[in-house]
Amino acid sequence: MTTATPGIEPAAQRIELAIGGMTCASCAARIEKKLNRLEGVSATVNFATEKASVDYAGDVAVADLIATVEKAGYTAEPPPPPAPAADGAEGAEVPSTEDARDEETSRLRQRLLVTVALSIPVILLAMVPAWQFRNWQWLSLTLAAPVVVWGGWPFHRAAWTNARHGAATMDTLVSVGTLAAFGWSLWALFFGDAGMPGMRHGFDFSLSGQNASQALYLETAAGVTAFILLGRYLEARAKRRAGSALRALLELGAKDVAVLRGGREQRIPVSRLVIGDRFVVRPGEKIATDGEVVEGSSAVDASMLTGESVPVEVGPGDAVTGATVNSGGRLVVEATRVGADTQLARMAALVEQAQTGKAAAQRLADRISAVFVPVVLLIALGTLLTWLAIGHGATDAFTAAVAVLIIACPCALGLATPTALMVGTGRGAQLGILIRGPEVLENTRRVDTVVLDKTGTVTTGRMALVGVHVADGVDKDEALRLAAAVEHASEHPIAAAIAAAVDEPAPVADFANIPGLGVQGVVDGHAVIAGRERLLADRAMHLPASLAEAKRAAEADGRTAVLVGWDGAARAVLEVADRPKPTSAEAIARLRTLGLTPVLLTGDNAAVARSVAAEVGIDADRVIAEVLPEDKAGVVAKLQSEGRVVAMVGDGVNDAAALAQADLGLAMGTGTDAAIEAADLTLVRGDLRSAADAIRLSRRTLGTIKGNLFWAFGYNVAALPLAALGLLNPMIAGAAMAFSSVFVVTNSLRLRRFQAEA
Repeated sequence: MTTATPGIEPAAQRIELAIGGMTCASCAARIEKKLNRLEGVSATVNFATEKASVDYAGDVAVADLIATVEKAGYTAEPPPPPAPAADGAEGAEVPSTEDARDEETSRLRQRLLVTVALSIPVILLAMVPAWQFRNWQWLSLTLAAPVVVWGGWPFHRAAWTNARHGAATMDTLVSVGTLAAFGWSLWALFFGDAGMPGMRHGFDFSLSGQNASQALYLETAAGVTAFILLGRYLEARAKRRAGSALRALLELGAKDVAVLRGGREQRIPVSRLVIGDRFVVRPGEKIATDGEVVEGSSAVDASMLTGESVPVEVGPGDAVTGATVNSGGRLVVEATRVGADTQLARMAALVEQAQTGKAAAQRLADRISAVFVPVVLLIALGTLLTWLAIGHGATDAFTAAVAVLIIACPCALGLATPTALMVGTGRGAQLGILIRGPEVLENTRRVDTVVLDKTGTVTTGRMALVGVHVADGVDKDEALRLAAAVEHASEHPIAAAIAAAVDEPAPVADFANIPGLGVQGVVDGHAVIAGRERLLADRAMHLPASLAEAKRAAEADGRTAVLVGWDGAARAVLEVADRPKPTSAEAIARLRTLGLTPVLLTGDNAAVARSVAAEVGIDADRVIAEVLPEDKAGVVAKLQSEGRVVAMVGDGVNDAAALAQADLGLAMGTGTDAAIEAADLTLVRGDLRSAADAIRLSRRTLGTIKGNLFWAFGYNVAALPLAALGLLNPMIAGAAMAFSSVFVVTNSLRLRRFQAEA
C-alpha cells in the first residue's frame, strides 16, 4: 500500500499512470524518485505491472506528473475514463492494456526469431574454421548487421535514453558491447586485413603475436543480442497477463437484468441500472447489483463473495449483494448501489490497490548493475588508456578494451532468471503448480505464516450429511429415507446434501416449500416435515431430550441441524456441514515442516471455523472467523505489519484482494478465475498438499536463480582482469561468454528433477 511520505499532507487525489519504456527495476526506482521529489506527491512505481500509483495534493496537476515521467525518459498515460458497455463491464482500460501487452510480446517474439535465425550461421562460421569458405566474412557481416542494428534496437534505444539522463543499466553494457564489437569488425573489414579473400578466423588466447586488424567479433555481437533478446522475451511472456484479476472480477457480475418499469419486465444491460430501479431475479440467476429485497424469499448462495458455506435465507427488507446467486424462489430487488459503489467493484479496487502496492520484483542483476555497469565502462576506458600509455599500438589497446566490454556483457545475467523460471515453471506445470513469474519467488524463502481460506480450500466447499440422530425406537435408515424424499424435491443446497445421501429417494406427494423454514410432503403415507425447529413446533412436534441435546451439540460444532418429523412427532436430527478435504490435515502438517504457521481465515461463523481447525490441526488461537470480504486483505496487511511474511491460500472471489495483498498468493485451481488471476501461484489439482510442494518448488527455483547470478557475476569478476591484461582477446571472450550462458542453462535444467512429496 502507498503511504504518504513524511512532511506532506494526506493526498487529496489518487491516480494510476500507465508507464512505458521501463526495462528493469532500476527504471521503476528512478521514476519513483523523480515523482516523489515533487511537493505534495507520494508515488509507488511497480515494474511488474508497469503502473505508477500517485497520491498528489496542492498545486500539482496530472499534467505535471506526466511531464516529470517524460523528463526522466519514459512515457506516462492516465487511465481513460470508463466507457459503459453493453455487457456491463466497467471500463475498457483493462482489456486494452491486455491487447497492448499481447501485441508487444508478439513483436518481441518476432524480433527474437529473426535474430536467432540470422545469428546461428554467423556464430557457426566464426567458431568452426573448417567451414570458413572464401569471403565467408562478408556473408557474416550481411547476416550480423541487421541483428545488431534491428535486433538490438530496444537495447540501443534504452541505452541512449539512459545516457541522456546520466544513467546506465544492463542495456548500456549490451548496447556498448555489441556496437563496439560490430564497429571494430567494420574497421577490420574495410580498413584492416579482415576483408581479404581467404582470411581465416582462428583461436588465440592472448593478443600477443596476432594481427589485431584481422580480428572479427561479428559472432559476439550477434550472439549477445540473441541471448539477451531471449531473456527479455521470457520476461515479457511472464508479465503479459498483468491486470487480468480485475477483468475476472468484473466479468463475475451479471451482464443484463430484468428491470420492472411501468409494471412490465424489460431486459436491459446492467450498466443502465440506476439507484431505485426494481428488478426480478429468478432461481439460478445472478443478482445484478447490490440492493434490498422487496418481494419474495429465497436462499442466496454468497459463498463466492463472502466465504459462507451455508446459503443465506433472505426475504423482504434483507440486503443482497451483486454477483451472488439466487438458489430458490423469485425475488424482486430494489437497487441501492450501482457501478463503482457496489461490493464487487470495491473488491476489484482492492485487488488493484494491493497489486500496485506490492513491491516490484527486485532482481539481483538489476540492483547490482547500477554499480556494475559504470565500473565496467571505466575499466574498459582505463584498459585502453593504460595500453596506449605503456607503448602498445592503438589496435592492441582497442582490442583489449573491447575484450573487457565483451567479457562483461551480461548474457549469463540476462539468462539467469528466465531460464531457471522456464524450467521451474515447466516442472511445476507437470505437477499441477502454475508459477506466474519471477517476482513471486522473492519472498518464498522468508515466508513464515500461511493464511488458509476455509471454504473450498481447507474444506470441500460443498454441504454434506455428516450425522443422523434418531429418537428411541426409530430406525436411522428409515428416518434418512423419509427426509431425503422430501428434500429431493427442494432446490436448496442443504436439501441437496441430504438427498444425495440416499441412492434413490422415494416419491413424494403434496410437496410444499415453506420459505425460510423447510419443506413438507407425503412419503409412503407418512406426512413428513423437515427443516427448522420452529417449523416443527408450529405443528406441535416438540423435540425429545435426546434430540434437543443432539441439535445443541451439532450447532456448537458449527454444523447445520435439520429436524425431521412425521406422523405428528419429531423423530430425527440430521447434521449437515462443509467437511474438510481428506488431504487437508496432511497438507497442514507438511506446511508446518516448512517452518510455516497456519492461520485459518473465513467469513463463516466462529463455531464452524473452530470445528474445522480442530479437525485439520490448526491451533484454536490461529482462527480468524466472521471476516467480511473487504476485510480479508486488511487481516493479511495486519499480519504483515506485525513483521510476518505472509502466504495466502484461497479459491473464492472474496479471497482475491487478500491473495494480491499477501507476499505470496496461492489460488486453488478449482476456485474462481478472479482468485486465480490475483494469485502468484495456482494449484491446479485443488489439493492443499500441493501448496507445500509449490512453496518448495518456488524456493528451489529462487535458489537456482541466485546460484546462476552468483556464478555469472563470479565469471565476470574473474575474467575482467584477464581481459584487461590482454590475456583474453575478444574472440575468446565471446566464447567464454557463451560458455557461461551454457553453464547457467545447464544449472537451470536441474530443476527438471524436482519431485513432489509422496
